[in-house]
Amino acid sequence: MNSERFLQIENVLFTVTMVCYLAAMVIYVLFFVLKKETLGKIAGFASLAGFLFHTVALVVRGIGAGRLPMTNQYEFATSFAWGICLCFLFFLWKYRFRVLGVFVMPVIFFVIGYAAMQSREVRELMPALRSNWLAIHVSSAIISYGAFGVSFAVSLIFLIRQRFKSDTFWDSHIPEPDRLDQISYRAVSLGFLFLTFVIVTGAIWAERAWGSYWSWDPKETWSLITWLIYAIYLHLRLNRGWRNKNAAVFAVIGFVCVIFTYIGVNTFLPGIHSYA
Repeated sequence: MNSERFLQIENVLFTVTMVCYLAAMVIYVLFFVLKKETLGKIAGFASLAGFLFHTVALVVRGIGAGRLPMTNQYEFATSFAWGICLCFLFFLWKYRFRVLGVFVMPVIFFVIGYAAMQSREVRELMPALRSNWLAIHVSSAIISYGAFGVSFAVSLIFLIRQRFKSDTFWDSHIPEPDRLDQISYRAVSLGFLFLTFVIVTGAIWAERAWGSYWSWDPKETWSLITWLIYAIYLHLRLNRGWRNKNAAVFAVIGFVCVIFTYIGVNTFLPGIHSYA
């Protein structure tokens, strides 16, 4: 089977993935509004189906391109969405927290929608990208951003939770504030660990590719800013006892920086990382 055939299959799988994510997002909203337990279960299955189709699409893309599908804006954006969904499904399984999907699925759909607007053309890799560091560096970024996406959604739920009138449905589906705070903290900690690894591996890779560990490229700079925001979050939490609302606001701001680091920098501040 030639590469064009693989890419045609990937396009079909990508479309099915988007449909599944859209369906999951809509059903989660209906679950939230109508308070129907069955809708939450259906939305969860739709999310899982989308993730499975998404995984196969990435594998097929990699086979068709003859390399890891992580080297341009389209490939990283779709991998970014995949990473958020992976982390979401993990936290959904661990905490049985269906309302999380109401806030995470729109983020996933936004990111994969951004991917859909990018060129899907497969191009030859530039010399700097022909490195084993590619898989390590970019895979770490995907997990990091995915975890931060989950912390963003949990923090939003924390910030608006008090607006819900207490009833059996909300009490069974939305954890207590302290529990939400703990879940967000764990997601941030996971994301921060991987983001640190992203920066370290990126510096090593940059030295081998361009002869310098750090060049203050816009994406490097904004990655550092994002790292500092989450470092301040962890410092204030562990040493100053920051919890609840303050921590939630910090987590939201951090994810806004994550989005700007990827989409904003590529759009407004092109540099040597503009390919992704």
